[in-house]
Amino acid sequence: MRTAYRAETVRDAEHALLARLPEGTLMDRAAAGLAAVCAGLLRAGGRRAAHRVVLLVGSGDNGGDALYAGARLTRRGVGVTALLLTPDRAHRGGLAALRAAGGRSLEVADAADAELTALLGRASLVVDGIVGIGGRGGLRPAAAELARLVAGSGAPVVAVDLPSGVNADTGEVTGPAVRATTTVTFGTHKPGLLIDPARDHAGEVLLVDIGLGPLLPAEPEVAALTAAEVAALLPRPTGESDKYRRGVLGVAAGSARYPGAAVLTVGGALHGGVGAVRYAGPACDAVIARYPEALVTSGTPAEAGRVQAWAVGPGLGDRPDAARVLDEALAADVPLLLDADALHGLDEARVRARSAPTLLTPHAGEAAALLGRDRARVESQRLASVRELAERFGATALLKGSTTVIAGPAGGPVLVNDTGTPWLATAGSGDVLSGLAGGLLAAGLPAREAAAVAAHLHGRAGRRAPLPPTASTLTESLPTVWRELLDDRRDG
Repeated sequence: MRTAYRAETVRDAEHALLARLPEGTLMDRAAAGLAAVCAGLLRAGGRRAAHRVVLLVGSGDNGGDALYAGARLTRRGVGVTALLLTPDRAHRGGLAALRAAGGRSLEVADAADAELTALLGRASLVVDGIVGIGGRGGLRPAAAELARLVAGSGAPVVAVDLPSGVNADTGEVTGPAVRATTTVTFGTHKPGLLIDPARDHAGEVLLVDIGLGPLLPAEPEVAALTAAEVAALLPRPTGESDKYRRGVLGVAAGSARYPGAAVLTVGGALHGGVGAVRYAGPACDAVIARYPEALVTSGTPAEAGRVQAWAVGPGLGDRPDAARVLDEALAADVPLLLDADALHGLDEARVRARSAPTLLTPHAGEAAALLGRDRARVESQRLASVRELAERFGATALLKGSTTVIAGPAGGPVLVNDTGTPWLATAGSGDVLSGLAGGLLAAGLPAREAAAVAAHLHGRAGRRAPLPPTASTLTESLPTVWRELLDDRRDG
């Protein structure tokens, strides 16, 4: 499991480790890891006879890491120039080490834009050491202008610990920020490196171990399941299994206007590890035509027969019995997934009063309506928004998006899934996810794990499906994803 901790937690662990180590050891470890990554990227690039690296240096230890790494690169024959944003506050030891190794420095305030542009245009690599994990609110004007010039240069950018200008704790980007191609983070991931919009600024994230692990709390702020952990959670039949012991999911979705939503939700459900799917609604003919193994009724959930979980909402639209469908599903004493039209005007007290687990799967617009705020705020504050949803409704909440985030009603780490792809922004994709997560609920997974596993499978299927994927080809790719995960676990 990849774990992420808030900046304050990381600082506490760093201070505890510093007290046990000789002075300068921790920064030396960070600089060595950073320099090794930069050297590897330069070798991989290999286009220039003489490599040139430009360091963007702010105040404090983040700039110090960049300077000490620059000194190491200089000793390897790389031409290194440090651009100092605040020369009087640059890390003295790091700057002295760079100069002693043969590197040069330039004060940004004394350089014309043309000079900076020419310098960056010749760079094989730019190292962003402007602001560390304590930065808030975007870059200040001088740093923002420098970041703009870097972006225009086209040079690859390596961020030190995290891209300058993003919020390490929340993933928010509220002003100008550096956009890196690679981020070298130290000791542990920070939440902002796993959650958009900051994640989109981080590029590839590489973790350098500096010895913090034993000093960090057992429970992280944010976590992401690995493929091996997902594989271990996938439901498997045993010798004594039959279709009912494997779980039966009830699906209430679709309408005369949106029969496809029912088909896609059932399709996702059949790939969720269950033994059977019972469909209740007016799209019986469409469902049976595509999935003859489904058990169907044109009635409501109360008329469908016994199930181990319900998935309700996709494509309900303006069905005259929509209120009855939702009422019966909320009254059922089994796990319940609510999505799409089932989220409109959802009664908070009714959800909180349920005795069985509830899983809400809104996109940002639906989450905004549930929380009474605008969509842009939800999208920029994904971590806070999913936590508030879970707390307010006493349910597990899965907030869809470029990074899917999942929070449980009892608190604890927020789970993040980053297997997705922008190609999943296609009609019906969310219906497949609802069926898939519902199927995992019926197969016996707890709501939080069912949501995380479904998001992981859904994202991998989106990458596996032929381009451009549709919701139907996404569904068809799920068996391949299951097989790959189970085969990898068996081989391991």
